[in-house]
Amino acid sequence: MTLSVSAEDPAGADALALVAELSATLAALTGSSGRASFDVADVQGPRACFALARDAQGRALGCGALRPLAEDAAEVKRMFARPGTRGVGSAVLRFLEAEAARWGYEVLRLSTRRVNERAVMFYERHGYRRIAGYGHYAGSDVSVCFEKRLGPADTRGSTA
Repeated sequence: MTLSVSAEDPAGADALALVAELSATLAALTGSSGRASFDVADVQGPRACFALARDAQGRALGCGALRPLAEDAAEVKRMFARPGTRGVGSAVLRFLEAEAARWGYEVLRLSTRRVNERAVMFYERHGYRRIAGYGHYAGSDVSVCFEKRLGPADTRGSTA
């Protein structure tokens, strides 16, 4: 499948539809939609973005976001790939990692629910390592937090 990933408006129709699908999926899986930990404004400023993956026909298949945490750290948010797609999540994550490296971030962090085993395995496969909870995830029994240090290879989309 041919995919393209680019930064797009998080308030656009396709972005809103994917985020709504993600929220419904998370609510069914974890009991929480995750909406409380995401604000569109967080990914519209400098060194932030909302990414959409599209197929060759222009259909939106997945999304993800990057928001600043500190001068050297950003957070991955709202990762989602429509069911039945392959490689979409990985493509979005590579795009976000490349953007983060280009903007000078040294580390990416994220949190997901422990019960979301598919997401936990996805991030571990992509080189993310478990860390102690940060921010409002500190002390949470339901969340697992991850971190990935970025290096020069990340600007080429490698997960070495």
